[in-house]
Amino acid sequence: MNSEFVQILKALSDETRFDLVKLLLTHDFCVGALAKRLGLSEGAVSQHLKLLREAGLVKGEKRGYWTHYMVEREKLIELAEGIKGLTHLLPCPEGACLRKGNAKIDCRKGGKIMCCDTKCQYPERLKGKPEECTPEQIKICHGGEEHPCEEKKE
Repeated sequence: MNSEFVQILKALSDETRFDLVKLLLTHDFCVGALAKRLGLSEGAVSQHLKLLREAGLVKGEKRGYWTHYMVEREKLIELAEGIKGLTHLLPCPEGACLRKGNAKIDCRKGGKIMCCDTKCQYPERLKGKPEECTPEQIKICHGGEEHPCEEKKE
């Protein structure tokens, strides 16, 4: 659902489209009625509705001469559940340091641990240079006893 999830969020990120969805949650409307209520041209409303349809958020139903639009409420429920599911993600098992992309970076060069694009989850808790960090700060930020940018003592 990842790409669909992103497409829905992008569609809702526009204030006008968000307003359209809110309005359509209260009642089914045709393009003309939506345009009048939102103070937009019918062409603008049609373009916004097209993006909302492509994202699966609204559908149209022919009623006589006009097409009336309604929200696909199930899609909004799926979106809400997906966002709620994000709150249950667990921290990375490798600790708080993140690596570039999916590749593991070998930090060891010539017997030394080099600073290798690691990013601290809580940089505000560190003083900057590895030698200025307390062991407690290193453990909180990097999940271990050693700072990954510090030269290994032999």
